[in-house]
Amino acid sequence: MSFKSKTVFITGASRGIGKAIAVRLAKEGANIIVVAKSIEENPKLGGTIFSAANEIEQAGGKALAVQCDIRFEDQIKNAVEKAVEAFGGIDVLINNASAISLTPVEKTEQKAFDLLYDINVKGTFFVSKACIPYLKSGSNPHILNLSPPLNFDQKWLTNHVAYTMSKYNMTMIALGLAGELKKYHIAANTLWPRTTIATAAVRNLLGGEALINMSRTAEIIADTAFYILQRSSATCTGNSFIDETVLAEEGITDLEKYAVKPGSKLYTDLFLQE
Repeated sequence: MSFKSKTVFITGASRGIGKAIAVRLAKEGANIIVVAKSIEENPKLGGTIFSAANEIEQAGGKALAVQCDIRFEDQIKNAVEKAVEAFGGIDVLINNASAISLTPVEKTEQKAFDLLYDINVKGTFFVSKACIPYLKSGSNPHILNLSPPLNFDQKWLTNHVAYTMSKYNMTMIALGLAGELKKYHIAANTLWPRTTIATAAVRNLLGGEALINMSRTAEIIADTAFYILQRSSATCTGNSFIDETVLAEEGITDLEKYAVKPGSKLYTDLFLQE
């Protein structure tokens, strides 16, 4: 299924996984709405909406860079309106923007808690709400949230309960939308990596360079999203996908090219069993 002239609205698309998905779909001719806050580069994070838009256009797609803080519904509405004005509609929504804070309850400050919920939960919810009217008219319309399968093993509710709750909320939003939007043939699914992905968050917050070397590149998520979004939106809905499983279904089992350090031991991501 071609992505040529399809419009994809991606939150957190200035860097990392969001940008990787954007560039992958741009290679197929998609129009990409780059939605993020960054208009000046942070040396620790890298990338802005403008540098991402430039990469997207170099890859063969069209890009619209929109500064937007998804904590605020008025900014979300403005971004969606700009997308529709530029490209006539929205075919795919990727809720990628996310905050992370891995603190136990006693050490979780209200500011951090609010950020997790404002971005991961409220942001995902209201971006979805704003895009739905246009997805109803989209071509093979999909919503894809970057969030994990629900796993209520106590291990994942211990030591970082606020973060876990917020990511599970993203998944519950997708599963709820799968039911609500099925009659419109709008798919809603989630995607999560089997291993850690080499992003700024992994480098800065989780494990530094050592963990980066035990991770895969964001291109594995980009390729997986590409295959999911080609599937029929009428039937492929309500799933919590894992990248390795989706690629295996596509006949891709040699994943060595995605390793940051080929041959190294890979680190299983949060919320998944070894």
